[in-house]
Amino acid sequence: MKLSRFTRAGSAVAVGALALTLAACGSDPAAPGAESTGGPAEGSDSALSGELSGGGASSQESAQEAWRAGFQTANPDVTVNYDPVGSGGGRTGFTDGSYAFAGSDAALDEEEMTAAEAQCGEGGVIEFPGYVSPIAVAFNLPGVESLNLKPEVIANIFSGKITTWNDEAIAADNPDAELPDSAITVVHRSDDSGTTENFQAYLHEAAPDAWEHEPEGVWPIEGQESAQGTSGVVSAAQSGEGTITYADASQISGLGTVAVGVGDEFVPYSAEAAAEVVAQSPRAEGTADGVYSIELKRDVAGTYPVVLVSYLLACGTYADQAQADLVKGYMSYLVSEEGQKAAADAAGSAPLSADIRDAVLPSIEAITAG
Repeated sequence: MKLSRFTRAGSAVAVGALALTLAACGSDPAAPGAESTGGPAEGSDSALSGELSGGGASSQESAQEAWRAGFQTANPDVTVNYDPVGSGGGRTGFTDGSYAFAGSDAALDEEEMTAAEAQCGEGGVIEFPGYVSPIAVAFNLPGVESLNLKPEVIANIFSGKITTWNDEAIAADNPDAELPDSAITVVHRSDDSGTTENFQAYLHEAAPDAWEHEPEGVWPIEGQESAQGTSGVVSAAQSGEGTITYADASQISGLGTVAVGVGDEFVPYSAEAAAEVVAQSPRAEGTADGVYSIELKRDVAGTYPVVLVSYLLACGTYADQAQADLVKGYMSYLVSEEGQKAAADAAGSAPLSADIRDAVLPSIEAITAG
């Protein structure tokens, strides 16, 4: 099956051979002198040209900007577009052929995978984690920069059961904070969001008695304030005193943040603490060879449990070789040491481990036309 719908994004692409250097991509990030590139080997010219279009998770926006800049610098005849429409829009755009690749803060469910496999044809679907970042619980409370909150308290705040900042449940773990007797305004995503699904998954697992809703991309509670995308909820929280929201940690500048209760301690967000959650979590079983999804373990001591594992979606087969080469080149750069460092520098994300990179590269390298 040829991907006629994908040719729209790659119709301007000139046929050329892929010239990316991949040898260093599977090396240990800590190995001295290890390098990887966003384009051809030193001394050669890039054979890639044309336009590549994708979209999806807004949490990836800062990382995608860094990836696009690095890849386009190494391949000056290539233009990469990424529309941060949200994870739901990304998955829809990928499965209906509007995007050649997509970002999603949640792995494809069974129905979505069926649709994606129908679109991708014989080459199947490639799905892998490309961006790992803490989801910050962030608030706007003048004079307060950090709060310790247990999972049950976070769940009760976002469900609307705790309504004021000086509630006893908040004050108990924050004796030194000057908490006002003012209303809490919850700000959630208005769009279908993988960040929302991941945040609800944390609440459902860590505080099941307080959070009764099954995790999904659409916020389940009506009557609260909402905004579109990561930038939208952050802007709304920044604009209103007494607000609280959840968002990718790369975009919460100017807001106070929550140290989350894990066992007997409170753990502030960090890329390192989020990376350790992923390192301690197994790959999901029973998936196709090209699908690498993670079963998160959120109860590991010393780790930050509200973590976002954001996936990249591509096809194993495209309608023409030029399109296939562009997707292969961009995905290879994205998971390389250089690409992951670019994302970490731009967004504060946690670089993928060498083990994950080694596991996903064979499927990326096998992308072809058919």
